[in-house]
Amino acid sequence: MTYCVALYLEEGLVFASDSRTNAGVDYVTTYSKMHVFTPGNDRLFVILSAGNLATTQEVINHIQRDLDYPPDNAITLANARYLFEAAEYVGRVSQQVQQEHSTVLNNAGISGETTLLLGGQIAGRPHGLMLIYPQGNYIAASQETPYLQIGESKYGKPSVDRIVDHSLSLDEGAQLCLVSLDATARSNITVGPPFELSCYRKDAFHLDHRSCFSATDDYLVAVRKAWNDGIHQAFTELPSTPWRNKSATPQQQQQSQAPGGFVETTNPWQVQN
Repeated sequence: MTYCVALYLEEGLVFASDSRTNAGVDYVTTYSKMHVFTPGNDRLFVILSAGNLATTQEVINHIQRDLDYPPDNAITLANARYLFEAAEYVGRVSQQVQQEHSTVLNNAGISGETTLLLGGQIAGRPHGLMLIYPQGNYIAASQETPYLQIGESKYGKPSVDRIVDHSLSLDEGAQLCLVSLDATARSNITVGPPFELSCYRKDAFHLDHRSCFSATDDYLVAVRKAWNDGIHQAFTELPSTPWRNKSATPQQQQQSQAPGGFVETTNPWQVQN
């Protein structure tokens, strides 16, 4: 399994991925799931991948081959005029690779599907971020929903949902992505470091930076500790439950006690006797 998350921010884009690939608990390996393409000075693309590793590698190889030996009268990353055209092209390549192996893989009970995140910019067009499904179609991130995830996303989603905003800086976005990755790795052993992180500032057409964090990296450890300490601190500062409110008068405590030992509160999920 894997986990990748990317942010669509006013300043640019943030991409983050783990690098753990497993075929059972006794066979765990490390592969980069972040692929960067700069087919010209006027464009940059980053692809994050989750799913069948063989399918993903073949898709990436086909994309690179089309850049090295451009097919006649065909859209590639080198000549796409819009980001959605690049997404359509990557989706077609993914579909072709999956269909080529689908019969054999299905007979073996193996999924050959791959899901991709494509982000980047073409000169004269705004930067953007898209999720390409195994079926080849795609959706785009927006200012209202400025992030996309693929892979084992449920554990890293709550931290992103609570904080993400289109106006975050690239540095803040990078911090949030690391927190999301670390939260996922904490709850799911199939996701783990090294974590890859890259930031793209709009209209730059090159990455601001690209980093890789091992499990013992000083910065990653510091982020993990600060986040965990902050959560514990927030928990200790939660308001007391109504039935443990020592400041309530005996009359208030008696009024709050319902028949059968249940406590009446304004909670919409109140237990009924």
